[in-house]
Amino acid sequence: ASKTKRNRVALIKKLDATRTMSFLLKNMVSSQVKNLGLGGGEEKKEESGAPADPAAAAGMTREEYEEYQRQVLEEKMERDAEFAHKKAERATLRVHLREKYRLPKSEQDESMIQIAGDDVDVPEELRKMVDEDAVEEEEKDSILGQMQNLQNMDMDQIKEKAQATFTEMKVAAEQKCSLM
Repeated sequence: ASKTKRNRVALIKKLDATRTMSFLLKNMVSSQVKNLGLGGGEEKKEESGAPADPAAAAGMTREEYEEYQRQVLEEKMERDAEFAHKKAERATLRVHLREKYRLPKSEQDESMIQIAGDDVDVPEELRKMVDEDAVEEEEKDSILGQMQNLQNMDMDQIKEKAQATFTEMKVAAEQKCSLM
């Protein structure tokens, strides 16, 4: 039954597209004929042969047409809800990043999250990426991570920096103190 309804919906969409194209062509041709002055503008509305009822025009009963319209509306509402949820997920990620890096809050993101409901979480893929970055930062910030960085540095370079710093401090002290 579901497959039949889908086929029927697809057929109705094709019919609607065909009727729309037919309507546009008829209007274009009749307007050109009117411009030529050949009396094409005296057509009656009843000649089109299209029934006034959209259900009959689609080749369905009134109940089928109402069901079709309801399905279209439900599908649109589902798409809109899913889109709003995705936008709220992205806003949640931005909020978390702003908190992490101590950036100013965005009212737009806050309102987006409130509109979608407070049960919005960061998407799983993005959460994994953020967690990996947090682990890497924790490793770098730990004493063990700092020691590993020292192993990677050149000892001559460290000595040069220390001597330069000591020399700068000595010169600054000599300028400030008259006894030295």
